[in-house]
Amino acid sequence: MDVTSILEEYRHWQRFSRQEKLDQEHRGAVQKLAKSGAMATRMAASYKSMAERAAAEGACYRTLFSRRQDNGEELACEGWLFVRRVIAEGGTTRVRASLLETFTLEHGAITPGSMPPIAVTLEIFDELLVKNTMQLGCRVDRSDYDRDTRFITFVDAVRGDLKAHL
Repeated sequence: MDVTSILEEYRHWQRFSRQEKLDQEHRGAVQKLAKSGAMATRMAASYKSMAERAAAEGACYRTLFSRRQDNGEELACEGWLFVRRVIAEGGTTRVRASLLETFTLEHGAITPGSMPPIAVTLEIFDELLVKNTMQLGCRVDRSDYDRDTRFITFVDAVRGDLKAHL
């Protein structure tokens, strides 16, 4: 085996290792959100705060989400979300944002600016969680592309240097 093929295998291993870590982090964050009992109104307020900070400071927030593959498998993806506005009308709350993807299994690590931002519309809604007990929780899914679901945006992971890539 030559050095080139060994390095290629190593890069593949790194990509799959990162994918596994993101999958675990996303699962854990979804479970933590469910246990917190957060409701859609509280989540909407959080996104409004992100939009205000994005407008004032150019803040982008780290986000993890699940993407359904062609074979039906769900894989976590990572990106930075620039929240433009939050619209509440007719009992639904939608978030207009730009997403800079920074990791997908298909592309591996993606440098911000190497791919164009994706305009996304997210919908925030309450859901009934039925496992051991029945409880209410909230969920954020992409409404303009049904393969991207369960967005978890971290308010404590903020960058202000990505505005140039939007």
